[in-house]
Amino acid sequence: MSRPVKLLSVSIGLICLLLALNFGLRSSMGFFMAPISQEFGYGREVFAFALALQNLCWGLFQPIAGAFADRYGTLKTLFIGAALYALGLYVTAGADGVLGLNMGAGVLMGMGIAATGFGVVLPAMARMVSPEKRSFALGLGSAAGSAGQLLVIPIAQDFIASYGWSNALLLMAVCALMMVLLSSPFRQEKDGMNANATTIEVTQTMKEALREASAYSHYWLLVVGFFVCGFQLAFITVHMPAFLSDQGFSPDVAVASLALIGLFNIFGCLLSGSWAGKYSKKKLLTIIYALRALSIALFMTLPMTSMSVYVFSIVTGLLWLATVPPTSGLVAQMFGLRYMGLLYGIVFLGHQLGSFSGVWLGGYLYDKTGSYDVVWWAACIIALITALIHILIDERPVARLRAAVA
Repeated sequence: MSRPVKLLSVSIGLICLLLALNFGLRSSMGFFMAPISQEFGYGREVFAFALALQNLCWGLFQPIAGAFADRYGTLKTLFIGAALYALGLYVTAGADGVLGLNMGAGVLMGMGIAATGFGVVLPAMARMVSPEKRSFALGLGSAAGSAGQLLVIPIAQDFIASYGWSNALLLMAVCALMMVLLSSPFRQEKDGMNANATTIEVTQTMKEALREASAYSHYWLLVVGFFVCGFQLAFITVHMPAFLSDQGFSPDVAVASLALIGLFNIFGCLLSGSWAGKYSKKKLLTIIYALRALSIALFMTLPMTSMSVYVFSIVTGLLWLATVPPTSGLVAQMFGLRYMGLLYGIVFLGHQLGSFSGVWLGGYLYDKTGSYDVVWWAACIIALITALIHILIDERPVARLRAAVA
């Protein structure tokens, strides 16, 4: 293995650790709901709202973080993001009321997650590798997030049990600052940032990139698809334990279900990243959304047993973040790499708006109907519609890039 290849491998490894930390710390926040609610005497909806606000701020800040990274570099963005992430955890640890929880766990953490997560890091990873390896690298980065979920959550639980929720959050704030060290692969990014870009990509301004993307209907089809993805993921993540409890299952089944989703998501991301580099990305997305619709339909119509829950969780895990490599890859394929952070950030904003809708509608319709069935079937139908929508997407680079290579 040559020295450049070794350095690239080490860099990709450090970046994957950074994404694992970003995803793992965020995923562990749900375990603070019970102790924080008990200490302050709040209903759980108070901290739940803070986490919903986190998702919303994450989505709203993502295009801004992506644009900042495109203009000033990934390294500076990650430094700021790690500081915001750690500050959010610190403020939450010292919160003495609703305002502190919303500001810490909601606004500051949401901004920090945006500036250290997929929307900033994946475009930078895409710039580091050759086009034929790009989709696999994106899949590897996506898989790292789930690995972080599996690794960090048990540590966070141990922190809570050993030191209490407030001290646990302070320890996690220190962990968040470690992302500064893990961002070292991006120190030389400025020199090679546009190494894989064409001259016409480099000379395009950010305003021109926004105008071009906003006028391109196929780009908005990606945004719609990611909205549906976020709706499904957030609904299942938040409401699956309560749904299974309503069906008479023990909490252990719900824990196992979410663990299986996280575990098999690793394999799903790697497979998706590999296939997205070999086959049509839009066809891969069509298959993923169609399989999501089919799996939900079978889950809701067949007799519900522990085994059916586990099988559904495995299938869901394989499809969970499998949409990320082909979706982010399509953004790069359509518009080039120069402003991928900004343009993928807007697509990801659609994802987070879907997440907010899935969490809120799940609770709202349950309160109205006493059942989650309406939301499950809605998730099934919109997945099927999204599968059909992706057939219409034109995968070719926009006319500007096609003209550059003609």
